Amino acid sequence: MTDFEQITALLKRARTIAVVGLSDQPGRASREVAAYLQAQGYRIIPVNPSVQEVLGERSFSSLLEIPTEERVDVVDVFRRSEFVPEIVDQAIQRKIPAVWMQEGVIHEEAAQKARAAGVFVVMNRCMLKEHALRRKELTGIE
Repeated sequence: MTDFEQITALLKRARTIAVVGLSDQPGRASREVAAYLQAQGYRIIPVNPSVQEVLGERSFSSLLEIPTEERVDVVDVFRRSEFVPEIVDQAIQRKIPAVWMQEGVIHEEAAQKARAAGVFVVMNRCMLKEHALRRKELTGIE
């Protein structure tokens, strides 16, 4: 399966996305991407210790603070690359099946560790842009 097909499959099956570093400030990339994904029907779980709520959803300070009964399909990372190893460790601990590092977020060692644990990794790509490329296929809307 190609990268394009794997990403398409992930976007089709995912329902809940934990957005690490989601800002409550309008105009910030994390908020714009999360708002777009929410509008496409995904449930967003904000992960940011500095805010209480974003886009109508309660925020958590880490992936480990999200209640265990909450299923998370993808972790979308909007933090600097040096913070990725801890996020990957938490994703592995929570058995989250995919970690998505936004444009400019690159950490090869953490990506290798995640893959070795069976986690699907997307790195240095924007989830909004990737979804928009596949929008008709994913939503039936042009």
